[in-house]
Amino acid sequence: MTDSWVNETLYPDWGQRFRVKRELARVKSDFQDIMIFESFTHGRVMLLDGVVQITEADEFVYQEMLTHVPLLAHGDARRVLIIGAGDGGVLRRVLQHRNVERAVMVEIDGDVIRLAKEHLPGIAGDAWHDPRAQVIVGDGIHYVREAEAGSFDAIIVDSTDPIGVGEVLFTDEFYASSARLLSDRGLIVNQCGVPAMQADELRETSIRRAKSFADVWAYVAAVPTYVGGYMTLGWAAKDASLRTLPSAEIARRAEAAGVVGRTRYWTPEIHAAAFHLPPYIAEHLPRT
Repeated sequence: MTDSWVNETLYPDWGQRFRVKRELARVKSDFQDIMIFESFTHGRVMLLDGVVQITEADEFVYQEMLTHVPLLAHGDARRVLIIGAGDGGVLRRVLQHRNVERAVMVEIDGDVIRLAKEHLPGIAGDAWHDPRAQVIVGDGIHYVREAEAGSFDAIIVDSTDPIGVGEVLFTDEFYASSARLLSDRGLIVNQCGVPAMQADELRETSIRRAKSFADVWAYVAAVPTYVGGYMTLGWAAKDASLRTLPSAEIARRAEAAGVVGRTRYWTPEIHAAAFHLPPYIAEHLPRT
């Protein structure tokens, strides 16, 4: 029997590959090529246009840091908008916060949601059926353009890189619209790539976010299957004090929110430390 391998296509000259135990789905949607397979080492894996989006083995790192950091930094985020995140993992973590009253998720590709429900059910768990959740198959930039001013406390963007279907979520217009629909202490986070390989992505999106937000920075998470070292998560807030909380206060908020004991990567100490960036990453951010 000949081994079957999947090679990631993110970088032309460097990457990773997985040995495939079983292919589960291969679909060309209206927006992208979607593949889900069962690997020998990382459980089930989803690729979009040949790029790894999620694996069952390490999804918790990315999902926890993308969700718990902004919600606990805010401290009272009751209305949360999620853009992308069609696998449902971010929605699941948002709904772990007992103070969240409404979570709206807008994913442009309904096939991603459908295939995640079928082949990656453990990622979202019961989140799809939570009465606080509203799942919309639609265009995220259209949604933020039309949403009522001040209608959300936090926005979490879990998108592909700024090419193809995800490109519009890294524009001046998107960040300006996001600032408008956020409340007075609102904030937005989004993935900004692996700076060792994608420094331009972090630098350029930070410049764009700084046009609409008072406090622009980034924080890091070590996700094994995002090749290249630290993944940066872009941070833009109306209140600069939200990212300078001591770990003791973060721990108090996590206890109140009901998050304690439900994480495998996030801790109050990691939360606080994640904003202290190595110089090779910090040099790509606007000077404060």
